[in-house]
Amino acid sequence: MSATTPKADAPTGLGLYSRFAFAGAVCCSVTHGALTPVDVVKTRIQLDPVTYNRGMIGGFKQVIANEGAGALLTGFGPTAAGYFLQGAFKFGGYEFFKQQWINQLGLETASNNRTAIYLASSATAEFFADIALCPLEATRIRLVSQPTFASGLMSGFGKILKNEGIGAFYSGFGPMLFKQVPYTMAKFVVFEKTVEAVYGVVDKNSISEGAKTGINLGSGLIAGFAAAIVSQPADTMLSKINKTPGEPGEGTISRLIKIGKELGLRGSYAGIGARLFMVGTITAGQFAIYGDIKRLLGATGGVEIGK
Repeated sequence: MSATTPKADAPTGLGLYSRFAFAGAVCCSVTHGALTPVDVVKTRIQLDPVTYNRGMIGGFKQVIANEGAGALLTGFGPTAAGYFLQGAFKFGGYEFFKQQWINQLGLETASNNRTAIYLASSATAEFFADIALCPLEATRIRLVSQPTFASGLMSGFGKILKNEGIGAFYSGFGPMLFKQVPYTMAKFVVFEKTVEAVYGVVDKNSISEGAKTGINLGSGLIAGFAAAIVSQPADTMLSKINKTPGEPGEGTISRLIKIGKELGLRGSYAGIGARLFMVGTITAGQFAIYGDIKRLLGATGGVEIGK
């Protein structure tokens, strides 16, 4: 167990958590935005597996051949904007809620129950993050699944709002929670445990900052693979439910049940190869960037509860 004593001029309170939030916003926006082409192919495979049945590389070739290379950037706007907001709430919230548990339980008890704290803190943070992300994710999926729907973020967002109302943005909120909350719980717990294992055999204070970034990258990659496998079925359902509006009078629950029956277990894992690559890369990049930005901003205060 280790407690980090902040320097006298280190940020605390709102100043500290705003740095955590900013670092999280940047790392999520940059990584998700950069992987937009992979996300486009992954979504196409999920929504039309009959047509896009040649794997990730084949899917890239099909999209380019049918619609041009520019189609691979479909949804970049809502992706970058949505995950900027989500990253701020997710990473900033995770640090905040983790600290609140430590304050309530005390350092020793918190350390002895750190896995439960990681799980509870990440789940709570992700709930609020999804409230911010859901409208932009719904817009992204509509743009990707219906290339002629709108020209971009603003026009697509406005069209959905005008024609379907604000409720349409949250038709996928249930499956998003079902996807994102387990995803984030797995992501943070596996990352924390992997880092803890590495620093159990390597002295953190004796290695370079570059080596620490490398450890964050490797741990993030492992965490990303775990998170992708856990959340894949809900990710597929989220793509399906946001592809088109529901039938008149059809509720979200009934739509989810119908989609689940249509997909089956095998169908729910359509596009898993592309998503493993995407989520592994994204998560590795996120934790590396997050750690580096925190260090640059001096956001190193707080308490670590790993042993």
